[in-house]
Amino acid sequence: MAELKQEILAKMKGSALWALATVTEEGKPWVRYVTPTRIDDDLTVWCATFIGSRKVAQIRRLPEVHLTAGVTALDTAESYLQIQGRAEILTDASTRRAVWNDRLSAVFSGPDDPQYAVCKVRPYRIEYQTMAPVPPRVWAA
Repeated sequence: MAELKQEILAKMKGSALWALATVTEEGKPWVRYVTPTRIDDDLTVWCATFIGSRKVAQIRRLPEVHLTAGVTALDTAESYLQIQGRAEILTDASTRRAVWNDRLSAVFSGPDDPQYAVCKVRPYRIEYQTMAPVPPRVWAA
C-alpha cells in the first residue's frame, strides 16, 4: 500500500488541472475544473475558491466530492486517478495563509481577500487506473 500511495502522490503532484464533482441542491452532479494549490503527503488536496461560489454552497450542503486527475494530454496519457473524498470550506486566516501561493494573486488581492476561501479535500478512496483495460489499483484510508 505504501508504494501505491507514493505513486498516487507523484501523479497528484504532477497534475495541474483536475475535475471536481459536487452535488447540486437538486441532487444532480456538477463538475468543474480546479487547480490544487497544495497537496500534502497524506494525500489531502487544497484548492482556492471564491467564498460565494456554487461549489462552496454545494460542499457545505453535502461534503461528498469526487476528483479526477492525471491526464495532461491524450497522446501521452498513461494513467489517471479517481478520488472519492470529503471536502470542507475553510476561511480562517491561518489556513488561507498556509495555502496561499503567488499564482493566486491573479485572482485574489492576497491571503486576506474576503472573497478567498480554501477547499480542503480528504480522500478516503483513490483508484489508480492505467489506460489499459485492467482493474484499477485501489488505495483506501
